[in-house]
Amino acid sequence: MLLKERINAFAKLGDRVSTLSGEEFEELSRRIKNNNSWFTQENVKEAFSGLQLFLKKESLEDWISPYKLNPDMEPKTIGLMLAGNIPAVGFHDLLCVLITGHRAAVKLSSSDSESIKWLVSTLMEIEPQFEELVTFEEMLKNKDAYIATGSDNSSRYFDYYFGKYPHIIRKNRTSVAVLNGEEKPEDFLSLGKDIFQYFGLGCRNVSKVYIPNRDILKDLLDAVEEFNSLADHHKYRNNYDYNKSIYLVNGEDHLDNGFLLLKENEELVSPISVLYFEVYSDQNSLEKKMKEKSTKIQCIVSNKAWYPGSFDFGQAQCPSLSDYSDGIDTISFLKDL
Repeated sequence: MLLKERINAFAKLGDRVSTLSGEEFEELSRRIKNNNSWFTQENVKEAFSGLQLFLKKESLEDWISPYKLNPDMEPKTIGLMLAGNIPAVGFHDLLCVLITGHRAAVKLSSSDSESIKWLVSTLMEIEPQFEELVTFEEMLKNKDAYIATGSDNSSRYFDYYFGKYPHIIRKNRTSVAVLNGEEKPEDFLSLGKDIFQYFGLGCRNVSKVYIPNRDILKDLLDAVEEFNSLADHHKYRNNYDYNKSIYLVNGEDHLDNGFLLLKENEELVSPISVLYFEVYSDQNSLEKKMKEKSTKIQCIVSNKAWYPGSFDFGQAQCPSLSDYSDGIDTISFLKDL
């Protein structure tokens, strides 16, 4: 299959996703939610809206053209261990494999099987040639290369089994926000989206904020009150109640607005329903902290004009096609196999 044909097929998949509505979307989102109750209809809609931005013909062409793929490249079979923390989160890896002309042997996450199955079956309906290029497998043995996403613990397992093959093995990462004290209420509201979207389950969700002083915290809590409906979700509420009880029993200092707990902590990854914060003294000390923890940070959210290289407030879950997980260029890895 030619690159042009692959791009056209994915662009048509994007069109198909954009027209998904009514009873068909209701049925699909119901199946996805039955598979994982964290995946509410709203979260499925948000995830699929993000895919629409990926799957535009112009975006795909602009993304892939600089790599100058070799049309005579011998296809390899790539084993994919997909993550399942948010709906369709593993689709980008699948897209990278197929757009470069390789074959994908996919091990689905038990937490997110329905969304990927629907996307793949729809892609095959659009372009039947993909039927020979994608398989779903329980055991990924003897593949030419591997891309595996998981936790720090599972990465050791992946490295043991896949380390002798060309591989990308991803570990735990999270995202942080950096505030300078000049934020407006609308900035805090947008930051709330970075914190709460997908219930905070994604590696691009903000789990910690760096602040110049504690006075900011009240403004933040006031602004994110709009997200209080999260407390109606039973799993989120269970996490909130559990963490609150632990802090109260142990007498640990924290702030509480009824659905979010703010706690001072030097760690990056906070539990669901908890946002860690840390006060920095000056920009030099802040930059030192960011550098020390760079291998654990997926993205930084801030005022881009003040903190170059960051994502604007509210944009953490809006990566471009070239915003690769862990900063590893997946296309270059696949191109050079």
